Amino acid sequence: MAVIPYNENAGSKKEQVATMFNNISKKYDFLNHFLSLGIDILWRKKAIRMLKASQPKVILDMATGTGDFALEAMKLNPTQIIGIDISKGMLAVGKEKVKAKGLDKIIDLQLGDSEDLKFEDNTFDAYTVGFGVRNFENLEKGLGEMLRVLKPNGTAIILEFSKPKAFPIKQFYNFYFNNILPGIGKLVSKDNAAYTYLPESVNAFPEGNDFIKILEKLGYKNIKPTTLMFGIASIYKANK
Repeated sequence: MAVIPYNENAGSKKEQVATMFNNISKKYDFLNHFLSLGIDILWRKKAIRMLKASQPKVILDMATGTGDFALEAMKLNPTQIIGIDISKGMLAVGKEKVKAKGLDKIIDLQLGDSEDLKFEDNTFDAYTVGFGVRNFENLEKGLGEMLRVLKPNGTAIILEFSKPKAFPIKQFYNFYFNNILPGIGKLVSKDNAAYTYLPESVNAFPEGNDFIKILEKLGYKNIKPTTLMFGIASIYKANK
């Protein structure tokens, strides 16, 4: 059974995720950095450094949200970055940030669906997605679409939460994620479900070897996982 933000709501997971991010968009950046103690920023920097060797010029940032990954990717000196998200609220915040930095000629944030991308095959040198794939309604369809629009030998960078296995990190993480984080998230965002959905969606996500098997099945090659901070998150790097 799919994990969804609003259990009493009859909408699809995609509709509910869009609504949830619209609801929390104004507080999202603050909560993201506050609840992770700013570590999410370091993780994005590390993920972008993994793309340096391939020097991608045209980059797709899926589930771009408020554009943090797209902005970090500017360090690669690309000619174009297209960010896609299903939440108008998140995109509105992202567009303000991009415009404030004078980067709206290079970074274009668009409303779009990961499972139905409006791009030709073999369009992008690389794609990035940060903490987004676990929100896809159909994970394999979204990953397949992103592979389709990658150029041959193009690089995929997927940053996503995973579950630490070692004592005492596992116990501390589970307590924080399931007890502390939802309370703070609810207090600040005023959305009762958003930060309860977060740990639920992480618990349900097929991370590690299970996720690698899905990527292999879809045709991704050279898959290299990198574990971050005792397994709290992982970066999966792969090629088309």
